[in-house]
Amino acid sequence: MGKPVVIGLTGGIGSGKSTVARMFGALGVHWVDADIVAREVVEPGTPALVRIAEHFGQDILQPDGQLDRAALRTIVFKDANEREWLEALLHPAIRDELARQLQPDNYDQPYVLLVSPLLLETDQHTLTARDIVVDVPVETQIERTMRRDNNDRDQVERIIAAQMPREHRVSRADYIIRNDQPLADVEQQVRELHQELLELFQGQ
Repeated sequence: MGKPVVIGLTGGIGSGKSTVARMFGALGVHWVDADIVAREVVEPGTPALVRIAEHFGQDILQPDGQLDRAALRTIVFKDANEREWLEALLHPAIRDELARQLQPDNYDQPYVLLVSPLLLETDQHTLTARDIVVDVPVETQIERTMRRDNNDRDQVERIIAAQMPREHRVSRADYIIRNDQPLADVEQQVRELHQELLELFQGQ
């Protein structure tokens, strides 16, 4: 078998991307989480963290050498130029590491999943052959995120407003998983889509 095809999996905050990814994982599908990779590329000792410390100063590091994410977030959300500098540094590093992790050794499935909240907002979608959107109503996003992160409604609504609008995200989907249904129904959607993807990409 050749290299596995990369399928994107995305959705707004509180849509349940990770839950759906784990359902695919239970069927033997390898998946890579872009949020985790984004943290890995700025671990102590990485070239990206060295550049960040040179640019923003050593105060951007915690005493243990880890990146002070809260301090960095405060800086880049106040200054668009600094945010652009950071994105220009990190997005290529994240993309390269995603591409590396999306090619597992000794893998017997014809596809892998790239799980990313920013799949369609960044160039990460250029890595994918098809895209799955996990979709729930906005009110469900708000309720789940308030419950999960202990955030108030205003804060969650601001986060959602900063993301790609639900209608735009859905319009760009090749496949949609409706995740405002009972868990058994969501699992059934995943099994059916998994079978469809196997048939589509087997032998490629």
